[in-house]
Amino acid sequence: MSGQRAADDVSRAHRHVFPRAVRFADVDSLGHVNNVRFFDYLEDARLEMFHIDLHREGGTPFRGLVVARHEIDYRRPLTFRADPVRVESWVTEIRPVRFTLDYEIRDGEEVFVRARSVMVAYDVERAGPRRLNPYELSYLRRFTAG
Repeated sequence: MSGQRAADDVSRAHRHVFPRAVRFADVDSLGHVNNVRFFDYLEDARLEMFHIDLHREGGTPFRGLVVARHEIDYRRPLTFRADPVRVESWVTEIRPVRFTLDYEIRDGEEVFVRARSVMVAYDVERAGPRRLNPYELSYLRRFTAG
């Protein structure tokens, strides 16, 4: 992962921001959020970005996205807290049938996790990949630096 450079390339204006509560159930016996639970944080942010936000805007939620790959770098332990953390997501690459999302789970300047997901547009009826449509491409471009 290109790390801080990728994060610096995308202004805060181009990021999708999802406030995520740290639940007591997320915390393991060591007193910090379990590493596997961070994937739930990323999933919740994607659900908000590609379904709930679009529904609120009167748009059409994405249908048929699958995760092809996840990468995650754990930077600092996150412990139980009253205030939510921010899951910031942005698009770093768009191809005809897939795109890449980068994420930071953070609180202000403190970054707990940096992650990346490769998402593939999927045709549920055909049970195979499909091309991203113009509407989806336009929406994705809202979250790119360029």
